[in-house]
Amino acid sequence: MSAITTEKATFAAGCFWGVEHIYNKHFKDLGILTTVGYIGGEVENPNYPQVKTGKTNHAEACQITFDPSKVSYETLTEFFYKMHDPTTANYQGPDVGTQYRSAIFYHGPEQKAIAERVTKQVQEKHYPDTPIVTEIVPATTYYNAEDYHQLYLENNPEGYACPTHYLRW
Repeated sequence: MSAITTEKATFAAGCFWGVEHIYNKHFKDLGILTTVGYIGGEVENPNYPQVKTGKTNHAEACQITFDPSKVSYETLTEFFYKMHDPTTANYQGPDVGTQYRSAIFYHGPEQKAIAERVTKQVQEKHYPDTPIVTEIVPATTYYNAEDYHQLYLENNPEGYACPTHYLRW
């Protein structure tokens, strides 16, 4: 019996509560596991009070562990573009700051190539007149956010959900 091979995908698209919630809503039956956390900054072991100032340069992100035999990285990346506005720099809806930037943190050259290809396709098909500003950068150290942030909207159904997290096509 062979072990299940999993991969990681890390996306930033505004408030991480909504990003995690919409991925789980659409892909949970395909066995994804999600965490929310901080990536891309300069401070080791950041916490929410530090990150929310925007001074650590971390992005609020959702890291997805997935089985590529059930769902592809390309599918997860296409969904990333469907569920937020990739044309806004450092904000989604009312959430403003570098911590809310649109970014794909790739885990290896294959993910980088897929992210670049999908971005080009989405730009041409869905945003021909408005540049996509999503950063495509190597994944750096990912720090899990505090426990109360994990599965926040599943545990707090009436909690704040960024109004920009919906499917655009």
